[in-house]
Amino acid sequence: MNTSAATPYRMSFAVGGLQINDSVDIARSHSPAEAWETTLERVVDHGVGSLPKAASRRRSLREIIVRVSTLDAAELQFLAEDADRAEQQALLWVASCRAYRFVREFTLEVIRERALSLRLDLPLEAFDAFLASKAEWDDRLAAITPATRAKLRQILFRIMREAGVVSADYWILSPDVSRRLRSLLGDQSPQDLDLFPGLTRDGGLA
Repeated sequence: MNTSAATPYRMSFAVGGLQINDSVDIARSHSPAEAWETTLERVVDHGVGSLPKAASRRRSLREIIVRVSTLDAAELQFLAEDADRAEQQALLWVASCRAYRFVREFTLEVIRERALSLRLDLPLEAFDAFLASKAEWDDRLAAITPATRAKLRQILFRIMREAGVVSADYWILSPDVSRRLRSLLGDQSPQDLDLFPGLTRDGGLA
């Protein structure tokens, strides 16, 4: 079996949900001139994060940094200073899709395609089928155990619910993306507008 030569699948999104509050705290703590590792040490020392065990909290905060570090300076400033709760959710959803190739591909190849064809239900089995299809070409995905697969599915659906992409009963939701966030993404990375089901790159609904 050949492993894909593309960016490796990072499946560590299973550490938690969208983690909005901690993500915003980290964005506010980060200085544009410093390394993200320095930011990590600061937020760990300052007690950011709700997990009681230090090792688990550090691992969780490190993974949040993997996500928010995909945002450019303008996006980070918007997240830290200007965004309301819905905008924070939407921007962190974009960051998650940038950080995790699997999440991005699932969004574009499964959720977006189902939304465009007006099949708005999203059964849990869609995740299993998608993972199985990718595992045919990737040794690391093929090695994922059933227990880990179930956890990955649970956390991804949690992230999608918290981002407002999927409802609690597994229906694909229409995007709630503000005009100013659409403008920001449209200027910086218009392809990321595709991550919101039914939203077109000109900011309208498909």
